[in-house]
Amino acid sequence: MINRQDNPDFLNSFLDYSITILNKSPNSIKEYNYDLANFLRFIKLRFNLYTIKENEEFKDIPINDITLDTIKKINLDDIHSFLAYMATELKSKPATRARKASSIRIFFNYLSQKANLIEINPAQNLETPKQGKRIPKYLTLDDSKKLLEVASNSDDNRNSSRDYAIITLFLNCGMRLSELVNINIKDIIFSENRLNVIGKGNKERTIYLNNACVKALNDYLKDRPKEGIKYDSKDALFLSERRERISNRTVQYVVKKELQKAGLDYRKYSVHKLRHTAATLMYQYGNVDIRALQELLGHESISTTEIYTHVENTQVRNAVESNPLANL
Repeated sequence: MINRQDNPDFLNSFLDYSITILNKSPNSIKEYNYDLANFLRFIKLRFNLYTIKENEEFKDIPINDITLDTIKKINLDDIHSFLAYMATELKSKPATRARKASSIRIFFNYLSQKANLIEINPAQNLETPKQGKRIPKYLTLDDSKKLLEVASNSDDNRNSSRDYAIITLFLNCGMRLSELVNINIKDIIFSENRLNVIGKGNKERTIYLNNACVKALNDYLKDRPKEGIKYDSKDALFLSERRERISNRTVQYVVKKELQKAGLDYRKYSVHKLRHTAATLMYQYGNVDIRALQELLGHESISTTEIYTHVENTQVRNAVESNPLANL
Protein backbone atom coordinates (compact mmCIF):
# COMPACT_ATOMS: atom_id res chain seq x y z
CA MET A 1 0.00 0.00 0.00
CA ILE A 2 1.32 3.44 -0.96
CA ASN A 3 1.09 6.13 1.70
CA ARG A 4 0.66 9.21 -0.46
CA GLN A 5 1.25 11.53 2.50
CA ASP A 6 4.89 10.39 2.45
CA ASN A 7 5.32 11.67 -1.13
CA PRO A 8 5.80 15.18 -2.52
CA ASP A 9 2.84 16.39 -4.60
CA PHE A 10 4.65 16.08 -7.93
CA LEU A 11 5.36 12.37 -7.30
CA ASN A 12 1.71 11.70 -6.49
CA SER A 13 0.74 13.56 -9.67
CA PHE A 14 3.06 11.29 -11.65
CA LEU A 15 1.49 8.19 -10.08
CA ASP A 16 -1.99 9.49 -10.95
CA TYR A 17 -0.85 10.07 -14.54
CA SER A 18 0.56 6.55 -14.71
CA ILE A 19 -2.75 5.09 -13.49
CA THR A 20 -5.15 7.14 -15.60
CA ILE A 21 -3.21 7.83 -18.81
CA LEU A 22 -0.53 5.14 -19.03
CA ASN A 23 -2.99 2.56 -17.65
CA LYS A 24 -0.32 0.96 -15.48
CA SER A 25 -1.19 -1.91 -13.16
CA PRO A 26 -1.22 -1.54 -9.34
CA ASN A 27 2.03 -3.53 -9.19
CA SER A 28 3.71 -1.14 -11.64
CA ILE A 29 2.53 1.86 -9.62
CA LYS A 30 4.03 0.37 -6.45
CA GLU A 31 7.31 -0.24 -8.29
CA TYR A 32 7.39 3.33 -9.60
CA ASN A 33 6.75 4.68 -6.11
CA TYR A 34 9.43 2.47 -4.55
CA ASP A 35 12.04 3.25 -7.20
CA LEU A 36 11.46 7.00 -7.22
CA ALA A 37 11.26 7.27 -3.44
CA ASN A 38 14.71 5.67 -3.20
CA PHE A 39 16.01 7.99 -5.90
CA LEU A 40 14.71 11.07 -4.06
CA ARG A 41 16.22 9.84 -0.79
CA PHE A 42 19.57 9.57 -2.51
CA ILE A 43 19.20 13.07 -3.96
CA LYS A 44 18.62 14.52 -0.48
CA LEU A 45 21.88 12.95 0.69
CA ARG A 46 23.81 13.93 -2.44
CA PHE A 47 22.65 17.54 -2.23
CA ASN A 48 23.39 17.67 1.54
CA LEU A 49 19.72 18.25 2.31
CA TYR A 50 19.62 15.54 4.95
CA THR A 51 21.95 13.82 7.41
CA ILE A 52 21.19 10.26 8.43
CA LYS A 53 20.86 9.95 12.19
CA GLU A 54 22.39 7.19 14.25
CA ASN A 55 20.55 3.86 13.76
CA GLU A 56 18.45 5.41 10.98
CA GLU A 57 18.14 3.44 7.75
CA PHE A 58 18.19 4.74 4.19
CA LYS A 59 14.51 3.80 3.71
CA ASP A 60 13.53 6.03 6.64
CA ILE A 61 14.70 9.26 4.99
CA PRO A 62 11.59 11.45 4.43
CA ILE A 63 10.95 12.77 0.93
CA ASN A 64 7.68 14.71 1.23
CA ASP A 65 9.59 17.96 1.78
CA ILE A 66 11.49 17.83 -1.52
CA THR A 67 10.61 20.79 -3.74
CA LEU A 68 10.58 21.24 -7.48
CA ASP A 69 13.52 23.63 -7.09
CA THR A 70 15.58 20.62 -5.96
CA ILE A 71 14.29 18.51 -8.84
CA LYS A 72 15.33 21.21 -11.31
CA LYS A 73 18.94 20.96 -10.10
CA ILE A 74 19.23 17.24 -10.90
CA ASN A 75 21.44 16.37 -13.87
CA LEU A 76 22.47 13.17 -15.65
CA ASP A 77 25.54 12.78 -13.42
CA ASP A 78 23.29 12.68 -10.36
CA ILE A 79 21.22 9.88 -11.91
CA HIS A 80 24.35 7.92 -12.82
CA SER A 81 25.61 8.41 -9.27
CA PHE A 82 22.35 6.97 -7.91
CA LEU A 83 22.61 3.89 -10.13
CA ALA A 84 26.24 3.47 -9.04
CA TYR A 85 25.12 3.73 -5.40
CA MET A 86 22.54 1.01 -6.04
CA ALA A 87 25.25 -1.22 -7.50
CA THR A 88 28.01 -0.66 -4.94
CA GLU A 89 26.21 0.05 -1.66
CA LEU A 90 22.94 -1.82 -2.07
CA LYS A 91 24.35 -4.59 -4.31
CA SER A 92 21.48 -4.25 -6.80
CA LYS A 93 21.53 -6.55 -9.80
CA PRO A 94 21.66 -5.14 -13.36
CA ALA A 95 17.98 -6.02 -13.88
CA THR A 96 17.02 -4.03 -10.78
CA ARG A 97 19.06 -1.03 -11.88
CA ALA A 98 17.54 -1.25 -15.35
CA ARG A 99 14.05 -1.06 -13.85
CA LYS A 100 15.00 1.95 -11.73
CA ALA A 101 16.52 3.69 -14.76
CA SER A 102 13.26 3.08 -16.63
CA SER A 103 11.21 4.51 -13.75
CA ILE A 104 13.41 7.62 -13.60
CA ARG A 105 13.22 8.09 -17.38
CA ILE A 106 9.40 7.93 -17.42
CA PHE A 107 9.19 10.18 -14.35
CA PHE A 108 11.29 12.96 -15.83
CA ASN A 109 9.52 12.68 -19.17
CA TYR A 110 6.27 13.33 -17.32
CA LEU A 111 7.68 16.31 -15.41
CA SER A 112 9.17 17.93 -18.52
CA GLN A 113 6.89 16.95 -21.40
CA LYS A 114 3.48 16.26 -19.86
CA ALA A 115 3.19 18.39 -16.73
CA ASN A 116 5.63 21.12 -17.83
CA LEU A 117 6.95 21.38 -14.28
CA ILE A 118 10.62 21.46 -15.34
CA GLU A 119 12.26 22.83 -18.48
CA ILE A 120 15.16 20.39 -18.89
CA ASN A 121 14.84 16.62 -18.79
CA PRO A 122 18.04 15.29 -17.15
CA ALA A 123 17.14 11.70 -18.05
CA GLN A 124 16.73 12.37 -21.77
CA ASN A 125 20.01 10.63 -22.62
CA LEU A 126 19.89 8.09 -19.79
CA GLU A 127 20.87 4.65 -21.02
CA THR A 128 19.58 1.36 -19.64
CA PRO A 129 22.22 -0.59 -17.69
CA LYS A 130 23.46 -3.54 -19.72
CA GLN A 131 22.19 -6.91 -18.58
CA GLY A 132 23.95 -10.18 -19.15
CA LYS A 133 21.93 -12.81 -20.97
CA ARG A 134 20.83 -15.42 -18.46
CA ILE A 135 19.20 -18.72 -19.27
CA PRO A 136 16.08 -18.97 -17.10
CA LYS A 137 15.79 -21.82 -14.61
CA TYR A 138 13.04 -24.29 -15.42
CA LEU A 139 11.82 -27.77 -14.60
CA THR A 140 12.64 -30.59 -16.98
CA LEU A 141 9.80 -32.47 -18.63
CA ASP A 142 10.24 -35.37 -16.19
CA ASP A 143 10.28 -33.05 -13.16
CA SER A 144 7.16 -31.31 -14.46
CA LYS A 145 5.36 -34.64 -14.78
CA LYS A 146 6.48 -35.59 -11.27
CA LEU A 147 5.15 -32.30 -9.85
CA LEU A 148 1.77 -32.80 -11.53
CA GLU A 149 1.58 -36.41 -10.36
CA VAL A 150 2.28 -35.46 -6.75
CA ALA A 151 -0.23 -32.59 -6.85
CA SER A 152 -2.92 -34.89 -8.27
CA ASN A 153 -2.48 -37.48 -5.49
CA SER A 154 -2.88 -35.27 -2.43
CA ASP A 155 -5.48 -37.24 -0.50
CA ASP A 156 -4.46 -35.49 2.74
CA ASN A 157 -5.14 -32.06 1.23
CA ARG A 158 -8.73 -30.82 1.28
CA ASN A 159 -7.75 -28.22 -1.32
CA SER A 160 -6.19 -30.81 -3.62
CA SER A 161 -8.36 -30.07 -6.66
CA ARG A 162 -7.68 -26.34 -6.31
CA ASP A 163 -3.95 -26.78 -5.86
CA TYR A 164 -3.72 -29.23 -8.76
CA ALA A 165 -5.60 -26.79 -11.01
CA ILE A 166 -3.17 -24.02 -10.02
CA ILE A 167 -0.10 -26.14 -10.83
CA THR A 168 -1.70 -27.32 -14.08
CA LEU A 169 -2.43 -23.78 -15.29
CA PHE A 170 1.07 -22.58 -14.46
CA LEU A 171 2.79 -25.47 -16.24
CA ASN A 172 0.51 -25.51 -19.28
CA CYS A 173 -0.26 -21.85 -19.86
CA GLY A 174 2.77 -19.96 -18.56
CA MET A 175 0.69 -17.26 -16.91
CA ARG A 176 1.98 -14.81 -14.33
CA LEU A 177 1.13 -15.09 -10.64
CA SER A 178 -0.95 -11.90 -10.69
CA GLU A 179 -2.84 -13.15 -13.74
CA LEU A 180 -3.79 -16.43 -12.07
CA VAL A 181 -4.86 -14.80 -8.79
CA ASN A 182 -7.16 -12.35 -10.60
CA ILE A 183 -9.00 -14.90 -12.76
CA ASN A 184 -12.79 -14.69 -12.41
CA ILE A 185 -15.07 -17.59 -13.26
CA LYS A 186 -16.68 -15.53 -16.03
CA ASP A 187 -13.25 -15.17 -17.67
CA ILE A 188 -13.35 -18.86 -18.63
CA ILE A 189 -15.24 -19.67 -21.84
CA PHE A 190 -15.54 -23.44 -21.64
CA SER A 191 -17.44 -23.70 -24.94
CA GLU A 192 -14.33 -22.39 -26.70
CA ASN A 193 -11.71 -23.76 -24.27
CA ARG A 194 -10.21 -20.35 -23.65
CA LEU A 195 -9.49 -17.97 -20.83
CA ASN A 196 -9.16 -14.18 -20.76
CA VAL A 197 -6.53 -12.75 -18.41
CA ILE A 198 -5.37 -9.24 -17.58
CA GLY A 199 -1.59 -8.98 -17.94
CA LYS A 200 0.96 -6.23 -17.45
CA GLY A 201 -0.25 -2.74 -18.26
CA ASN A 202 -3.85 -3.94 -17.80
CA LYS A 203 -3.68 -5.54 -21.24
CA GLU A 204 -6.19 -8.30 -21.84
CA ARG A 205 -5.17 -11.38 -23.77
CA THR A 206 -6.59 -14.80 -24.56
CA ILE A 207 -5.06 -18.05 -23.34
CA TYR A 208 -6.33 -21.22 -24.99
CA LEU A 209 -6.85 -24.16 -22.65
CA ASN A 210 -5.77 -27.70 -23.45
CA ASN A 211 -7.57 -30.81 -22.21
CA ALA A 212 -5.51 -31.03 -19.02
CA CYS A 213 -6.45 -27.47 -18.04
CA VAL A 214 -10.14 -27.90 -18.85
CA LYS A 215 -10.36 -31.10 -16.82
CA ALA A 216 -8.46 -29.64 -13.86
CA LEU A 217 -10.70 -26.55 -13.83
CA ASN A 218 -13.91 -28.58 -14.08
CA ASP A 219 -12.81 -30.87 -11.24
CA TYR A 220 -11.96 -27.88 -9.06
CA LEU A 221 -15.23 -26.07 -9.80
CA LYS A 222 -17.12 -29.11 -8.48
CA ASP A 223 -15.29 -28.71 -5.16
CA ARG A 224 -15.18 -24.91 -5.04
CA PRO A 225 -17.13 -23.63 -1.99
CA LYS A 226 -20.71 -22.63 -2.75
CA GLU A 227 -21.59 -20.96 0.55
CA GLY A 228 -20.00 -18.37 2.82
CA ILE A 229 -17.93 -16.69 0.11
CA LYS A 230 -16.90 -13.11 0.92
CA TYR A 231 -18.99 -10.62 -1.05
CA ASP A 232 -16.11 -9.12 -3.01
CA SER A 233 -14.80 -12.59 -3.92
CA LYS A 234 -17.95 -14.19 -5.30
CA ASP A 235 -16.63 -13.97 -8.86
CA ALA A 236 -13.10 -15.16 -8.03
CA LEU A 237 -12.05 -18.51 -9.48
CA PHE A 238 -9.57 -19.54 -6.81
CA LEU A 239 -10.59 -19.13 -3.18
CA SER A 240 -8.62 -19.36 0.04
CA GLU A 241 -9.55 -21.17 3.25
CA ARG A 242 -11.26 -17.96 4.32
CA ARG A 243 -13.44 -18.19 1.22
CA GLU A 244 -12.04 -15.04 -0.33
CA ARG A 245 -9.95 -14.49 -3.46
CA ILE A 246 -6.69 -16.37 -3.06
CA SER A 247 -3.64 -14.20 -2.38
CA ASN A 248 -0.24 -14.16 -4.07
CA ARG A 249 1.33 -15.47 -0.89
CA THR A 250 -1.05 -18.42 -0.63
CA VAL A 251 -0.35 -19.44 -4.22
CA GLN A 252 3.39 -19.19 -3.55
CA TYR A 253 2.93 -21.42 -0.51
CA VAL A 254 0.94 -23.96 -2.54
CA VAL A 255 3.68 -24.16 -5.17
CA LYS A 256 6.41 -24.44 -2.52
CA LYS A 257 4.52 -27.23 -0.73
CA GLU A 258 3.96 -29.26 -3.92
CA LEU A 259 7.60 -28.80 -5.00
CA GLN A 260 8.74 -30.15 -1.63
CA LYS A 261 6.43 -33.15 -1.90
CA ALA A 262 7.84 -33.87 -5.36
CA GLY A 263 11.38 -33.80 -3.95
CA LEU A 264 12.29 -30.68 -5.93
CA ASP A 265 14.27 -27.72 -4.58
CA TYR A 266 11.65 -25.06 -3.78
CA ARG A 267 14.44 -22.51 -3.26
CA LYS A 268 15.47 -22.96 -6.89
CA TYR A 269 12.03 -23.09 -8.50
CA SER A 270 9.66 -20.26 -7.65
CA VAL A 271 6.19 -19.61 -9.07
CA HIS A 272 7.77 -17.56 -11.84
CA LYS A 273 10.03 -20.50 -12.71
CA LEU A 274 6.88 -22.49 -13.54
CA ARG A 275 6.10 -19.81 -16.12
CA HIS A 276 9.63 -20.28 -17.49
CA THR A 277 9.03 -24.03 -17.52
CA ALA A 278 5.81 -23.77 -19.54
CA ALA A 279 7.42 -21.49 -22.10
CA THR A 280 10.54 -23.64 -22.40
CA LEU A 281 8.65 -26.92 -22.78
CA MET A 282 6.34 -25.45 -25.40
CA TYR A 283 9.29 -24.16 -27.38
CA GLN A 284 11.42 -27.30 -27.04
CA TYR A 285 8.74 -29.93 -27.58
CA GLY A 286 5.89 -28.17 -29.31
CA ASN A 287 7.65 -26.51 -32.25
CA VAL A 288 5.96 -23.27 -31.21
CA ASP A 289 6.71 -20.20 -33.32
CA ILE A 290 8.48 -17.51 -31.31
CA ARG A 291 5.80 -14.95 -32.23
CA ALA A 292 3.03 -17.26 -31.03
CA LEU A 293 4.94 -17.78 -27.78
CA GLN A 294 5.26 -14.01 -27.39
CA GLU A 295 1.50 -13.65 -27.77
CA LEU A 296 0.78 -16.46 -25.32
CA LEU A 297 3.07 -15.08 -22.63
CA GLY A 298 1.96 -11.48 -23.09
CA HIS A 299 5.42 -10.09 -23.79
CA GLU A 300 5.53 -6.59 -25.21
CA SER A 301 8.92 -7.16 -26.83
CA ILE A 302 10.05 -10.20 -28.80
CA SER A 303 13.49 -9.84 -27.17
CA THR A 304 11.94 -10.86 -23.84
CA THR A 305 10.55 -14.03 -25.39
CA GLU A 306 13.86 -14.91 -26.99
CA ILE A 307 15.31 -16.06 -23.65
CA TYR A 308 13.25 -19.22 -24.14
CA THR A 309 14.95 -20.10 -27.41
CA HIS A 310 17.95 -21.46 -25.51
CA VAL A 311 18.80 -25.08 -26.25
CA GLU A 312 20.35 -27.76 -24.10
CA ASN A 313 23.84 -29.12 -24.71
CA THR A 314 22.34 -32.41 -25.88
CA GLN A 315 20.45 -30.57 -28.60
CA VAL A 316 23.65 -28.85 -29.69
CA ARG A 317 25.46 -32.20 -29.77
CA ASN A 318 22.65 -33.79 -31.76
CA ALA A 319 22.71 -30.91 -34.23
CA VAL A 320 26.40 -31.46 -34.91
CA GLU A 321 26.08 -35.24 -35.14
CA SER A 322 23.17 -34.93 -37.56
CA ASN A 323 25.31 -32.95 -40.02
CA PRO A 324 25.33 -35.00 -43.27
CA LEU A 325 29.12 -34.65 -43.34
CA ALA A 326 29.54 -36.23 -39.89
CA ASN A 327 30.37 -39.76 -41.10
CA LEU A 328 32.47 -39.02 -44.16
